[in-house]
Amino acid sequence: MGTANAVSATSKVDGYFANQAIRILMPDKVQKVADVLGKVGYQGEVDEFVLSMNRAAEKAAPRAKVYFVEAIREMTFEDARKILDGGDTAATEYFRGKTQKKLYDDFRPVVSASMDKVGVTRSYKNMVGKYADLPLVGKPESVDLDHHVTTKALDGLFYMLGQEEKKIRTDPAARVTELLKTVFGGR
Repeated sequence: MGTANAVSATSKVDGYFANQAIRILMPDKVQKVADVLGKVGYQGEVDEFVLSMNRAAEKAAPRAKVYFVEAIREMTFEDARKILDGGDTAATEYFRGKTQKKLYDDFRPVVSASMDKVGVTRSYKNMVGKYADLPLVGKPESVDLDHHVTTKALDGLFYMLGQEEKKIRTDPAARVTELLKTVFGGR
């Protein structure tokens, strides 16, 4: 339930962008560029760049479902016991350990293609070009946007999964299946 809810929440339009907890922000290496451009009248370009990174993550998010289902199928009784007896995010950490590398490898090309399609690269070049045209600012550091967005997309996905898990563990109303009611009902 938690994985389905996390994937659903991050896959929709504004799944990342409208969620302050997981919104993908400007890479640290180009934050100065964004700050300077915002002050000299290019805040629209900066905002468009941030939005486009989040749109790329939202397009990649549905791919996580397959890997989460695979991790569930591979779960042993020992894994299940550790999750049941573990902390508020024990299942999330299990999924992270089993899927993070696979998800990164799968998300990155999707993010890259999506960023090209939704204009991240164009927005970034436009933004950096406007910055470079300003007097006395110097050349900004380069950044691997594919890596940045992919990593932040996964961080957001696992954050949302952790939030879902905490709800299931602590809120009886979130236990929507008989199995969840049985497992967590006496806790």
